[in-house]
Amino acid sequence: MEQVRFSEEIHTFDIDFAGHVSNIVYVRWMEIGRLKLLEEIGLPADQIVRELGLLPTLIETRIRYLKQLFLGDTVTVALWLSRLKHVSAVIEFEFYNQDNILVAQGSQTGLFIDASTHRPTPLPKAAHQRFGRFLAREQVSG
Repeated sequence: MEQVRFSEEIHTFDIDFAGHVSNIVYVRWMEIGRLKLLEEIGLPADQIVRELGLLPTLIETRIRYLKQLFLGDTVTVALWLSRLKHVSAVIEFEFYNQDNILVAQGSQTGLFIDASTHRPTPLPKAAHQRFGRFLAREQVSG
C-alpha cells in the first residue's frame, strides 16, 4: 500500500491562543491531503465533478491529538485509505513532527454524491480501481 505524503511549515497564522497549532489547521491539512490523493490517482476534484458528476462529501472527521506542534515546527502528513466501498471511503491520516514523532492521528469518512440528485451513488469501477494502490490490502472490498 502506498501513502500520500507531504510536508508543511508551521506559520504564525496556524497558532492559536494557547501557543500551539490550532485544531482547525489539522482539518485544513486533511483537506490538502484529500486533494493530493485525488491528484495522485489522476482524478482531481474538478475532474470528478465535471467528468463523473460526483461530489466527494465528508460525513465525519476524527482527530486524536498526541503532542503539540509549535511555530517553527514542520509537519509531515501521511494518508491512505482504510476502506473503499461502492459509495463511501475512509481515509486515515498520521501527522509527524520534524523529528518523525507521531503527533496526531485522524480519519475522515466520505460519500460519493451524485451532483444532480445529491444522493449517494456508486463510484464507477474504473475510478474505484484507481484508488487501489492507496488502499490497505487487508481492507480491500469491491
